[in-house]
Amino acid sequence: MIKFIKNFRKDENGAVTVDWVVLTAAVVGLAVAAYTAIENNTEALAATAAGVIATQDASAASQ
Repeated sequence: MIKFIKNFRKDENGAVTVDWVVLTAAVVGLAVAAYTAIENNTEALAATAAGVIATQDASAASQ
């Protein structure tokens, strides 16, 4: 049993797996944050563009 515990402590396969899981979670978190920022800014840009187009259409219709 002692030999099993010593071998288990020396084995680094589990530690590498934990490192990959943590790194993958960090990448997914950054991707979600970037997607949210891009989505919000795109919606704001689309609303601004729609306002400008509506203003131009109103000006053209009144002439």
